[in-house]
Amino acid sequence: MSLPIQLTFDELDTPLHDTTFVVVDLETTGASADTEAITEIGAVKIRGGEVVGEFATLVDPGRSIPPYIVELTGITTAMLIGAPRIERVLPAFLEFAQGAVLVAHNARFDMGFLRAAASRLDVAWPKFSVLCTVKLARRVLTRDEAPSVKLSALASLFQVSTRPTHRALDDARATVDVLHALIERVGNQGVHSYAELVDYLPNVSSGQRAKRHLAAGLPRTPGVYLFKGPGNEVLYVGTSTDLQRRVRNYFTGSETRGRMKEMVDLAVGVDHVECAHGLEAGVRELRLLSAHIPPYNRRSKFPKKGWWITTTSEAFPRLSVVRVPTPGSLGPFTARADAADAAALVAEYAGIRTCTRRLPASKLHGGDCPPTAVGGCAAASSGLLSAEEYASYPEKFLALAAGLDDSVLLAARAKVTRLADSELFESAARLRDRLAILADMLARMHRLAAVAAIAELVAARRTPEGGWELAVVRYGRLTGAAVAPRRVHPMPVVEAITASAETVVPDDTPLRGASPEEVGLIARWLDSDGVRIVRTTDGWMSPVHGAGSWREWCRTAREVSRREHRAYDDVRHR
Repeated sequence: MSLPIQLTFDELDTPLHDTTFVVVDLETTGASADTEAITEIGAVKIRGGEVVGEFATLVDPGRSIPPYIVELTGITTAMLIGAPRIERVLPAFLEFAQGAVLVAHNARFDMGFLRAAASRLDVAWPKFSVLCTVKLARRVLTRDEAPSVKLSALASLFQVSTRPTHRALDDARATVDVLHALIERVGNQGVHSYAELVDYLPNVSSGQRAKRHLAAGLPRTPGVYLFKGPGNEVLYVGTSTDLQRRVRNYFTGSETRGRMKEMVDLAVGVDHVECAHGLEAGVRELRLLSAHIPPYNRRSKFPKKGWWITTTSEAFPRLSVVRVPTPGSLGPFTARADAADAAALVAEYAGIRTCTRRLPASKLHGGDCPPTAVGGCAAASSGLLSAEEYASYPEKFLALAAGLDDSVLLAARAKVTRLADSELFESAARLRDRLAILADMLARMHRLAAVAAIAELVAARRTPEGGWELAVVRYGRLTGAAVAPRRVHPMPVVEAITASAETVVPDDTPLRGASPEEVGLIARWLDSDGVRIVRTTDGWMSPVHGAGSWREWCRTAREVSRREHRAYDDVRHR
């Protein structure tokens, strides 16, 4: 007979008697968080069944109190003269509640008002765990026992020490007693931690709850997790800075997505890959998505899939939209239509032919092609051209893609201005939107290509604990990762991961053969706060005539386009 295994506190999650709860109640000027305001906040902080602090204040809502609210709460407009405004009260309340689980009776109402106040004040709302005693009561109590779950009804049922009075602190104190009574009811059903209490809520199926053991052996470190199906197939891939906690959430009430619940029902196991930090986890996730193409992931399953614009290999080159990048190509575009439209735009303003017949080097171009103005070839306006004379036009595209010449963009923008000045606003808007798509893609490619061009780059970022996240990047790929903990000199760690980093053999395509999504992830990490370049073999730089300088223009163009479409929709639906 095997002996029972004593579970660790991590496996049990935080026990309820060690969990800090802040039970909060609000009084307001009305029912809508969008249009009404808070008049009183009352909160009680409890741990282990004991009160460890209270918070109570009236709040000046900046308006008079409606008569029916005065009758309900007893709070009059005169009582609020001299009371602090919400901009003073909210930061103090957030400090009081920091690190606790927020509890409220009908939590949607109270949280709605608090979040709305934070939004109006431009105050970041912390990621509180929230427990609603209405939902918990409906789960714990039968309708025969509690036909109503109003606070006054539950207060009578449980004979609480403080009667609710529609004043914030009294109601918060009454909710504390209700919470304790409900927790007592579920204690004999194996609910001893906050996570188990969340599991107990109605929106968690028994099938979800039964599979919680799949998370038990996972480490509490950064990494990638893979849900496996009955045939050992990968159903879903995800990342987390705490593998055990994240995977466990799939078996609790915090997971509300129907698609994920379906995936959990099919899963029979969870594999994982431990990682040094979030960047390594993100990169490994992309690679695993590409390798397994899991059915329950909706994004990033094809990290190298996209459309590129390139020149054809012939005496009189044209622009072609292809799947696989070539040296000097431009992309990737998500949609083929966007790539084709951008190719047509470049061809028009660079003078590259759009006729499709194949011409030998001994022939001249332009004899049979009508000009672009009547739907013909973009190179027809240049007259008869030999292969040598024509070669300068495709070179404009290659220079544009390399960031050496943005004259094509400037010419298109000048045309937008001329069309607008001629009051041809619809034509100007269409060209503006096409140009914005092209310039946006060029800016992104130049940004990623700058990272992918570096043979080796070693970077570091401070961790919240005072150590360093370290990364070795070679030609746009993450090839080594580690963390140097606090008080450990990072340079020996840098030397170790550099010596053991993967070898990369680049090609001569714009991103040196790397996945655009991987290079993009690395570039965002390098741009994040606190990153320092330890060393690099090459300069990290963008081309002087690249599209980076067009970002503000593109942002403005997109915003104007959105406003125009909203205005059009408003007119159409009147």
